[in-house]
Amino acid sequence: MSAEHGGGPAPSVLTLVRGRTDRLRNLMQGLARQTLPPRELVIAWMQSERAPDLPDPGCPVRHLHVPGEPMPLAAARNRAAEAARAELLIFLDVDCIPSPTLTVAYARAGATVRGLFLGEVFYLPPGAGAGDSEPTVLDRLGRAHPARPALPETGLRPEPDAGQLWGLSFALPAAAWGAAGGMDEAFVGYGGEETDLAARLAASGLPTFWVAGARAYHQHHPVHVPPLQHFAPILANATRFRARHGRWCMTYWLGQFREAGLIDWDADAPAIRLIRRPTGPEIAAALRPDALFS
Repeated sequence: MSAEHGGGPAPSVLTLVRGRTDRLRNLMQGLARQTLPPRELVIAWMQSERAPDLPDPGCPVRHLHVPGEPMPLAAARNRAAEAARAELLIFLDVDCIPSPTLTVAYARAGATVRGLFLGEVFYLPPGAGAGDSEPTVLDRLGRAHPARPALPETGLRPEPDAGQLWGLSFALPAAAWGAAGGMDEAFVGYGGEETDLAARLAASGLPTFWVAGARAYHQHHPVHVPPLQHFAPILANATRFRARHGRWCMTYWLGQFREAGLIDWDADAPAIRLIRRPTGPEIAAALRPDALFS
């Protein structure tokens, strides 16, 4: 990394893929536009074969295969982190297109202070991001998540709540990841593993920061509101999280499940009481093709 970037060596970018090859191609095209090319892109394929004819991201690409059902999200992140060679790891969801300054912003943060770094995510409407979209267009079309704070215009801002970690875009030193043991692979299926990691990192003394300039653009896909298709793993993973940390995670979704008459639960409850599971028609009715946020 040159002196003009004001920091240490270039980071590794890590992403997980099952299907969504069109999204991966857009992510890789975004990496090719970086003002600071990453040291490498590590792709953890949660499928038997990698996709052909991928674009050049402007850096070396390393491929891993991490099979498993349901999707082995924690295991795939762990294998990718173990394979990465840089001192700073950037985890970028396959649905995200990095802005041209994402890599350099995280690298500057990592050269300034040791921490868990969170970047801004703009959510794109259906159809946006297809092909080689210009960042200025994505800036105009994207919307910030209403539950996220506004980011600083420059530099870093401390964040007291490590639970703000969202797996779409974050970075941390490889040494901190290793010291924490990575993600807990006992969190099976959807939900909880990122918040558990954040809690363990905070307990280790690693501070959390929002990072100016590390913007990514989330490519649209239909979402379920609430995520009834992940009902069983959310309950199981929330219960596992409470057993470890003494509090609940995913409380927003648990509240939605309660309002739907599926569970008996509140924030002070020692356990979740299952009333009934969602029906197939209820899961189908929860699908929101045009919703930007889940």
